[in-house]
Amino acid sequence: MGTADRIELNPRVMLGKPVIRGTRITVELILRKIAEGADEATLFAAYPNLTREDIQAALVYAAD
Repeated sequence: MGTADRIELNPRVMLGKPVIRGTRITVELILRKIAEGADEATLFAAYPNLTREDIQAALVYAAD
């Protein structure tokens, strides 16, 4: 699965912000948590449905 398969933009979900597909977890939230010093384990504990691939897709999406 690539970034396009994991990141979704839907005006009815989180006001159209990019989110991890099937969740309300925004790319912005993931980036903010990482910038605040969160590591993968912290993100997984806070968001159990999040995967390593989701985090990577959020980073790639933001870089693009």
